[in-house]
Amino acid sequence: MAGTILLIVFVIVFVILLATAVGLWLFGERGRLPRPSTLKALRAGGLHDLFTLKSLHGYIYSRWTNQYLNVLFNRIIPHLGERGKKWWRDRYHAKILTQELAEAIILLDHNIARRDLEQIIPYPMARDLVLKGPPDVAVYECGCRHTRANPCQPTQVCMVIGQPFVDFTLEHNPKNSRRLTQVEAVELLRAEHERGHLHSAWFRDICLNRFYVLCNCCKCCCGGIQAMVKYGGRMMASSGYVSQVDERLCTSCGVCVKACPFGALSINGGAIVSWEKCMGCGVCTGQCPTKAIALIRDERKGVPMDVRLLT
Repeated sequence: MAGTILLIVFVIVFVILLATAVGLWLFGERGRLPRPSTLKALRAGGLHDLFTLKSLHGYIYSRWTNQYLNVLFNRIIPHLGERGKKWWRDRYHAKILTQELAEAIILLDHNIARRDLEQIIPYPMARDLVLKGPPDVAVYECGCRHTRANPCQPTQVCMVIGQPFVDFTLEHNPKNSRRLTQVEAVELLRAEHERGHLHSAWFRDICLNRFYVLCNCCKCCCGGIQAMVKYGGRMMASSGYVSQVDERLCTSCGVCVKACPFGALSINGGAIVSWEKCMGCGVCTGQCPTKAIALIRDERKGVPMDVRLLT
């Protein structure tokens, strides 16, 4: 009797989940059969992702990114304990990139498929790097900026990298995304650097366990920075560099203090860098009016994500 009841409950739950999944896909596909990019993403994930609902989760995240991030960073992460924060950062995390390293991804001229990034991405999940050179790139509306009432401008700065992510973004969000050439992508990176925004490569378990987007965000809007600085959830790994101040050139103007996304700089007779807080993003180097700050390699900060050295 008990076994029969359990079986009935299991069937009911399965039918509800299946109906929900079908309903979401029909809504997401605007009442049509699955689009080519949807089928491509499902094939890439395979049966495992389909039956464990990772494909459904990934579909919701990619299809409704702005709404998803709004709930995640404003409703979920602020209320998580340490175990909850660890669970999220193990599955959804980023590697901070210097300007040079970010440009190297866009200018890649050969294929990369690496699955041993433990030194570069010190998290137990989602550490694959699959890129074809030159990589497909689409720019998309920044989900983090859209969670804010008065976001920094421009908002179309998130760079989706590689397949099947690029085709999915372009086909499902044609009004909010566009394909970029290499030249356009590099120009966008440099413009964001000049604005004082940092670059980061994001990895996600529901995005085929790999790198899928190059984010260019500001300290006032970025959910990853907020999760780290405000809530102590270390979702971002250091670039492998640290800022160093040339005391001869520093005028104690304080521009770097305001620009730093991680609160790693202070003024005390000159700019002082907190080694513990510095993530090596290079924002301060681009904002310093006297060029008194430079990034230096520091092995204690980890291994840089340099695609030029990953083959």
